[in-house]
Amino acid sequence: MDGWTKIAAGVALGVAGTVYATNKKIRKKLPTAARDLPENVKRRFKSAVSAGREASRSRREEILRNLEAHTQNHPPAKPPPKASPEAPPSPVVSEDGATISSADDETHPPSPS
Repeated sequence: MDGWTKIAAGVALGVAGTVYATNKKIRKKLPTAARDLPENVKRRFKSAVSAGREASRSRREEILRNLEAHTQNHPPAKPPPKASPEAPPSPVVSEDGATISSADDETHPPSPS
């Protein structure tokens, strides 16, 4: 039965909202607090959005300060030096003087021809 209560409350609120939005005579007879409800809700929503944006801005600034402090305490590592392409690697030679393999043989397999 709890579900039916929620449905009935939703229907009642929907009907009341529709009557409020469409009937000017009923709006005039309502108490001032009920008449000002939409403006109060708008004002509270705008203040909540403003507070959320302010909190987001201050948190963003805090994160940037923390990152800057971390970067100062822990500078980025230097990249390893690049290998100089001066001379190709020497081939591996067997005891009888024949070439066994070279770096090119390992990276490029022999062609099938």
